[in-house]
Amino acid sequence: MTTGTTSSLNVECNTEDFREFELLSKLMKPKTYIKNSTIYCEGDPLTHLYYVQEGSVKLSKVSDDGKDLIMHYFFPGDLFGEYRTFGEQKATFSAEAVETCKIGVISLEQINDVISQHGSLGISFSEWLSKMQWYTQLKLRDILFHGKNGALASTLIRAANTFGLQEGDKIVIAHKLTNYDLANLIGATRETVNRLMSQFQKEQLIEVHHSRIVITNLNELKKVCHCEHCPVAICRL
Repeated sequence: MTTGTTSSLNVECNTEDFREFELLSKLMKPKTYIKNSTIYCEGDPLTHLYYVQEGSVKLSKVSDDGKDLIMHYFFPGDLFGEYRTFGEQKATFSAEAVETCKIGVISLEQINDVISQHGSLGISFSEWLSKMQWYTQLKLRDILFHGKNGALASTLIRAANTFGLQEGDKIVIAHKLTNYDLANLIGATRETVNRLMSQFQKEQLIEVHHSRIVITNLNELKKVCHCEHCPVAICRL
């Protein structure tokens, strides 16, 4: 895992990932979603993919005990949604607008028609699906195999890659993340995150100033989550 110095990343789908992006852009129907509105829900039929033009979106899943687990965030330049040609054609996750968003909505039926005419687009979709699968697998690895402290350390590094600003030897996470937000990102209670954040501060791994998290010892934080130095395009919220 490495850190960036910009306020956001555009890594899930861009003109480099999709050489035929112009084909997709012609299929998009612009739609605006206001803050906190639902784009689709878990269990909805899979009918569209979505391209973020403005704003940000969170993808989440509700566990059996009612906890909300945030899986991913998407930003301008990201393509998201679920694309399957087999099995149950229903959404596994829910998508919600974090802020008012402008989204390009693309019909899966139209995508399939274009893929049948342009085989190279099918290859690009395979690459995108592979990246999304890798992205999800690494997130689940962090949550399941390195304990809550490892999951939190990984999430802070991902937040630094997504929102980090370098200030000397420190990294300021410019976006405000509450302990409740962090709890939802790692599938823990807020009380657990409160305790772990206090522990990280005592170990001088992080500081918190005016509700902003500052990473002060990135290398030691990486050790907590057994960092495997994933590409920055994958190591993000």
